[in-house]
Amino acid sequence: MELRKRVKLSKPQHHLGLSQDAPAAEGCSSNMMWRTERSNTTQEGTAEVSLLGGSGACSGSGILPQWPRRQCVSMATGLLLAGLLALTQAWCVNAIHENLLWFSQLTEVEREISFRTECGLYYSYYKQMLQAPSIQDGLSDLIHDNLTESKRTINLLQRMNIYQEVFLSVLYRLLPIQSYLEPVYFYIYTVFSLQAVYVIALYLTAWLLSGSWLAGTLTGVWYILNRVDTTRVEFTISLRENWSMPFLALQVTAITCYLRPQLTDLQQKVMVWLMYVTTFCFCLTWQFNQFILLVQALIIYTLDCVDFLTTTQVTTLYLVQVSSLLSVWLLQFCNSMILGSLVLSFIVAALFIRHCQSGLKTGSLLVRLGKLLLHSIMVLLLTVTINYLAKKALQLRSDEHIFKFIKSKFALGPTRDFDASLYLCEEAFGLLPFDTLERLGGTLLLYPYILTLLLLSGMVAVAALQNLSRPKGSAEERKGAAEGRVLAIRPDVAYNLLHTLFYGLLAFSTMRMKYIWTGHMCAVAAYGVCGKELWTLLLNNLSCNSKVLLRLVRYAVPLVVIGCLYYKFWPKLMEELSELREFHDPDTVELMTWISTKTPRRAVFAGSMQLLAGIKLCTGRVLTNHPHYEDKDLRERTKQVYQVYARQSPEKVYDILRAIGAEYVVLENSICYERRHRRGCRLRDLLDLANGHIMDGPGENDPDLVPASHPRFCEEIKTDAAAYTALFSRTFQNKTFHVYRVKKKRKKSTKSLSEPSATQ
Repeated sequence: MELRKRVKLSKPQHHLGLSQDAPAAEGCSSNMMWRTERSNTTQEGTAEVSLLGGSGACSGSGILPQWPRRQCVSMATGLLLAGLLALTQAWCVNAIHENLLWFSQLTEVEREISFRTECGLYYSYYKQMLQAPSIQDGLSDLIHDNLTESKRTINLLQRMNIYQEVFLSVLYRLLPIQSYLEPVYFYIYTVFSLQAVYVIALYLTAWLLSGSWLAGTLTGVWYILNRVDTTRVEFTISLRENWSMPFLALQVTAITCYLRPQLTDLQQKVMVWLMYVTTFCFCLTWQFNQFILLVQALIIYTLDCVDFLTTTQVTTLYLVQVSSLLSVWLLQFCNSMILGSLVLSFIVAALFIRHCQSGLKTGSLLVRLGKLLLHSIMVLLLTVTINYLAKKALQLRSDEHIFKFIKSKFALGPTRDFDASLYLCEEAFGLLPFDTLERLGGTLLLYPYILTLLLLSGMVAVAALQNLSRPKGSAEERKGAAEGRVLAIRPDVAYNLLHTLFYGLLAFSTMRMKYIWTGHMCAVAAYGVCGKELWTLLLNNLSCNSKVLLRLVRYAVPLVVIGCLYYKFWPKLMEELSELREFHDPDTVELMTWISTKTPRRAVFAGSMQLLAGIKLCTGRVLTNHPHYEDKDLRERTKQVYQVYARQSPEKVYDILRAIGAEYVVLENSICYERRHRRGCRLRDLLDLANGHIMDGPGENDPDLVPASHPRFCEEIKTDAAAYTALFSRTFQNKTFHVYRVKKKRKKSTKSLSEPSATQ
């Protein structure tokens, strides 16, 4: 805890009855409304400021802070509870993971199969680094990889965000833990430990906003109880978001602390470095970092437009984002996708236009609104121009599938694009389902969150209009933001409000992004319950505001909520933790065992992205394609490989597979006869639409679609017709998988044999 000089104000300002400088007789005031004359602090007294909590001017009783001993006890108690809640979350996800799979009793191949889809691909590089003769050899193999994509040598450290796997593998080699901790447990324990970091970050954010560690406690409890909607780490351990989200939460905590008033120069520098480190770690661990940071840049831009942030704060926050992205760009061997990102183009445009428009923040309300509209249009046009030129110069096409998805999702473009349709047809990329809100309401999280959101939104709107209405030449403008400024709302509160609003909209539009929103939602709701603002306004309207009553409700209500949550959900949590299940996938185990024992070590396999990721992890065989979709050529290759599930001739499929070097192709009944998705979203339907063919089954078809001239390959090859046996030979099959070897040479009679098959 650090002591600072108290600010002694001669003219207290009162806004909406929430002024922090109100007399003690009117009750403890709110942290929300404040006025500071920074240029006079050295002459006019002292102020006490704690990084965790509100200003020392109000400790909840309208008097000076209590004895330092009591403050230390309170701080220690808050930090202890943060650690306990963090450990609880880590223990819960580990217990659920163990109980769902009986992970400790699985064989090695079964454990690796449990890393589904792209999780298996990322974990395979951790395994590959550990199996390398040395760290240098392992890094060299990643930089010059020819196993992930057949007939290609790619730099995996440039293409993928796998530095976390590299770091963990090196750490595991160096630490003396090999004798009692298996590599897989070291990996999953690290990911589960990051969940503990996540809870601590949310806890500190709520504590900083409200000045009470009770808010942090309520945040942690809500996060744990809403585990279904706040994380999915227990069954998608290796997903990039599980690595990056804790760092994003830490970054929000650092920003919240940085935007608090009356920080010393040293504290500001520490916060800037913390923002940089956490932003850097976030960007390094997730390929979608640029889109998340773009939303954050829009938040900063909005706060700048309505005068909630100083010029220095805005520039610093922008430069933190830019420096973090450029640092990752260097570590990823000058990955062009970062330089061509929208967020970099936007930041450059925003800073340039802001510098050119020196008179942007002058004039009456209508004049300033007109200037802001023109300013935003100019920033938007310059952003698009810079981004277009950057992508042209870099010949960048890696992220175009994301923009196709956005255009198709909002009906701004064609919907037959194969790549966009793959995303659109997945539930995770659809709209947020209503049952999510029902679950959040069931844990008493949704209702205080909505109330807090409405209250703060109204206050921010009023404050923004006040800021925009300040006449030119006012005392505050003359002194400048660094010397004196009237603010109707704390900038850290305003930032967190816009953060939850913007990412909430993102979550409603794309369900997968709800995990960014729901964690922070817990902190905002806890701030509303434990902060002074909501209760002061409510008690003032009831004409019964007093310092004793305010303090009572601020501490009693969260304790009651925590008690209700414990009574209602603790038995359910214990029941969930005691539920025992078991991993059971004998068909996949049989397939992986066969590949490992019956095929050459350098054999090349083609198939679905999800299955090939498992083959890479379990067997180390060469792949034709994989789930990391951020590459134009790979997306084209994947679409070609998937023609095995389309209506194509055996000759065409054979030519495709031979062209990419495939020696074996694995067909899955779950895809060939898929029933999980509705008609029009099955993989075979997406391929038919992309090829201009009529879809299977009853239902309407677009008038321009035509019947295919060949039967569906994955079905017809199982008939062992001569046209297929001449090019492919079945080498393995069970209830789920059929593996065919792609013959190296065609037989002369192939063409003549294929004609009858095509007409069947």
